[in-house]
Amino acid sequence: MAIKVGDIELHVGPQEVGGPDDLKAAIINFIKGAKKRLDIAVQELDSREIAEAIIEARQKKRVVRLVIEGDYLTVDKAVPDSFKPGGKNETNRFLHDAVLRTNINVKSDFNPAIFHQKFIVRDNSAVLTGSTNFTDTGISKNLNHVVIIRNRAVANAYKKEFDEIMQGRFGKRSVAADDEPREVKVSGLRVKVLFAPDHAPEMEIMKQMLKAKNRIDFAVFTFAKSSGIDDTMIASANRGIKVKGVLDKRQANQTWAATRPLKQGGVKLHLATNKGPGTIGPLGKLHHKLMVIDDHLVIAGSFNYTGPANKTNDENILVIGDLDETKTTVINKGKKIGQFARREIDRIRAQFGQAL
Repeated sequence: MAIKVGDIELHVGPQEVGGPDDLKAAIINFIKGAKKRLDIAVQELDSREIAEAIIEARQKKRVVRLVIEGDYLTVDKAVPDSFKPGGKNETNRFLHDAVLRTNINVKSDFNPAIFHQKFIVRDNSAVLTGSTNFTDTGISKNLNHVVIIRNRAVANAYKKEFDEIMQGRFGKRSVAADDEPREVKVSGLRVKVLFAPDHAPEMEIMKQMLKAKNRIDFAVFTFAKSSGIDDTMIASANRGIKVKGVLDKRQANQTWAATRPLKQGGVKLHLATNKGPGTIGPLGKLHHKLMVIDDHLVIAGSFNYTGPANKTNDENILVIGDLDETKTTVINKGKKIGQFARREIDRIRAQFGQAL
């Protein structure tokens, strides 16, 4: 079951590969809860059930706007018969056409890098975000998370970002004199929202790691040497902090990955693979972008630990919790979410992880 602390929910899954939560249900139920409007920004949409929920919302007279990554609507090579369905990404094109036929305002991005967002703003009062793309593999095979926050100030931060996207401000074009969204309290917990590339989330992640007193746990899909986060992890390990993480094996074995310097720097790593010791289910990828610090603070969202994610892609992170130990009530609430997230990281390590 998802962890719920007041108006904050964290879902980790999917159940098909041993996770506690049904990610598809979390996304669809959130969409179905709309009373007036939905603003949806997601890298890819190939789940018919999620597309049907979006279409149903429009049929119920909700205002629906959608932005997706344009690369998933194209083909690598022209097909002989352009009028015949088929080829790569055909499901995406089929669902895209169905959405258009419902008179939904759809934009596909023109960011030459990656439109990597995964969020929904509902009724200007609630947000769903996380690492989960709205795809069949994202909700059933890839290890992912979903965060739901019911708070108008948080929703307004995402709404402002969505409005910029709809105006064509993508990637480097989105960088402007925008102030960072202000920190807010949601159900007594500190919540901070940052968008890339506007607010350089990498610096926020590094700053929070430097506050760690005991441990840093993470599960991340792509972790490149172009990120500065690896140096901060190594520095943390050198000052006695327990730093442990799980990476997607295929990504971690790339030449640009930070895997080797992390291991040499004292970071304990496991690689998630279908050949792990307790493997269950048809694991696709470890697709999380999830960090837990001292079991009290969680960093979630769409942000991979890479230079392009920080400088050119469209991303978001949520910082939930507080590391100030004088705030007992806040710490206890944050600990509920933090321990829930770390249990999932530990489970992934135990069931799918191969130690380096």
